[in-house]
Amino acid sequence: MTILSIIYITLAACVALGFSYFQYYVKSKRNGKERLILFILRALSVFTLLFLLINPKIKSVFVEREKPDLVLALDNSESISHLNQENNLSKIASFFNQDEEINERFNVQNIGFGTEISTQDSVDFSAKQTDIFKALDAIKSSFKNKQNATILVTDGNQTLGRDFQYFSAAKNQKIFPVIIGDTTKFPDLSISKLNVNRYAFLENKFPVEVFVNYSGSKNVALRFTISTNGKTVFSEDLNFSEENRSVRVEANLPASQLGTQTYSAEILPLENETNTINNQNNFAVEVIDERTSVLIVSSIAHPDLGALKKSIETNKQRKVTVKYTSENNVKLNEYQLVIFYQPNNNFNNWFELVDKANLNYFIITGTKTNWSAIQKSLPFLSKTGSNTEQDFYAEMNANFNQFQFEDIGFLDLPPLQDKFGDLKIDTDFETLLYQNIEGVSTKDPLLLIAKNNDRSSAFLFGENIWRWRTKIFVENQSFEKFDNFIGGLIQNLSSKKKKERLNIEYESFYYSNEIVKFDAQFFDENYQFDPNANLQIELKNDSLNSVLDSRFLLRNNFYQVSFNDLQPGEYHFTVSEENSGIKKSGKFSVILFNVEEQFSSANFSKLKNLADKNESQVYLPDQLENLKSELLNDNRFSIIRKESTKSQPIIEWYILLFILVGLLAGEWFYRKYKGLI
Repeated sequence: MTILSIIYITLAACVALGFSYFQYYVKSKRNGKERLILFILRALSVFTLLFLLINPKIKSVFVEREKPDLVLALDNSESISHLNQENNLSKIASFFNQDEEINERFNVQNIGFGTEISTQDSVDFSAKQTDIFKALDAIKSSFKNKQNATILVTDGNQTLGRDFQYFSAAKNQKIFPVIIGDTTKFPDLSISKLNVNRYAFLENKFPVEVFVNYSGSKNVALRFTISTNGKTVFSEDLNFSEENRSVRVEANLPASQLGTQTYSAEILPLENETNTINNQNNFAVEVIDERTSVLIVSSIAHPDLGALKKSIETNKQRKVTVKYTSENNVKLNEYQLVIFYQPNNNFNNWFELVDKANLNYFIITGTKTNWSAIQKSLPFLSKTGSNTEQDFYAEMNANFNQFQFEDIGFLDLPPLQDKFGDLKIDTDFETLLYQNIEGVSTKDPLLLIAKNNDRSSAFLFGENIWRWRTKIFVENQSFEKFDNFIGGLIQNLSSKKKKERLNIEYESFYYSNEIVKFDAQFFDENYQFDPNANLQIELKNDSLNSVLDSRFLLRNNFYQVSFNDLQPGEYHFTVSEENSGIKKSGKFSVILFNVEEQFSSANFSKLKNLADKNESQVYLPDQLENLKSELLNDNRFSIIRKESTKSQPIIEWYILLFILVGLLAGEWFYRKYKGLI
């Protein structure tokens, strides 16, 4: 309150006393107790009114105690239960949550971590993987403006994310690792890492890379095997010693059967080895058949034929056969694609056979092409004009979207040659390359793809494509760019996949620690995406006698559904659209693998490195009192006293208004009682 306010209040008191004295002692003739009571009531009411009119501001000082945060980061992964450390972790959490001195000094907060971060007070040790770095980084971000101590309670076995031993805490953060689990290193063999592609080609071999680790001091020699369906397909004797603790094994396994093939990689256990779960690792490979046989039919010899054959066969899954129109006894059912090179009248019978076999085809025209023969067999395609030869440069269509391909510098490639004339195409098609004549883009197709239901065809209007391959080799010392372009075109043409209204994307197998996810698209009768579809999925596992069903959720331009914690086994599913009745079925396998059970002890060394990097130390469960003492004696975690001043006008004190009304009402009732009114 200011001095001026005090002066005003003093004057108000004088005015109130003077006014009341004048009214009841000077002007009034009454005597005794009655006059004194009225004098007091009137003086108080006048003073209260003047006090409210002066409206002085009262300043209040508030003192707050701000505690630092103590974050208990609790490992919620399955490895804790695998190492039988649930009780230890719970005791550590209870110690800090219930200790009076700790709670007097800190705001204790609990988080659980595994794959994700959880703020629930309790943990159930259900996380399939552990990301310690993510948990520490989340704490660092959440408490960046406050002083905090983090007690990291974990076994140090991380299966996901960045290596936590290199994590750097913020200046206001201190990390105290508490390690749970046996830190004793028992002799142990484990498969630490296994690398394999998810897919392999039929009748090929696929590589498998396995890293086998050893912790022990003795020299040991044990057999490593890979088996499938109880049959060993690979074996090798591995030697380990104190100096040679890791062995890399490479195996090339045959892909001899279509479908998902499951394998088991195993290193035989040591004598009296405590943890043998990590001696085995199951994996799966989907064997697919991408072999493509391409037939090139021509009536003339030309360098293009050899260039196409070499380019297509750079993919070892593709084989090219060149036949001339005079040859007979060709079995078209052995081929997925036919290339007609510069057709003429000798091709009429070939066109009929390919049409009956419902094969996709690729037509390349040139200066020796008979367009009348093409129009006779393919009425939707014709070319009118002279027999004058013309050079056509290639210009890429940036809006082509049937499949992805790279611009290999088409405009700079040598021109293709064909007869000059006007093309007429009476079918739906999409242009890959436009014709460019002497630097002028004509927007007429040079290379196009036409679709007719489930059948595809392509047309290249120009010969001498061998010059393209040669030019690209001269510039890049490699045919790769050209071969990739031709390979993408051949792959698209050789595919017999029909356009369907319901498309589902999923993997043929999942590991038991993975989320099983399905993506789906549903199209209306005009093959436009339908955002109002009602898609449902039903999962069945006959061996487990279980049935699961769920509904797809719309996410942008696709539908999605996922399942967690599916038991290992083979599953059949049916996806149905409720409004149209369209259904689609399939199957997949869940392969047994639990990465959290691959550990036999706690990872003391990494937690020690984390503590050293952040100028702290590692604690064991029997050292909690030491950690408590460290926390309480660390001046960085002192309670901060904060004073705040608040000014409040007297007019906001509503009680004074009630007092004023009470005084005036009291005076009125007293005067009434005495008969003065």
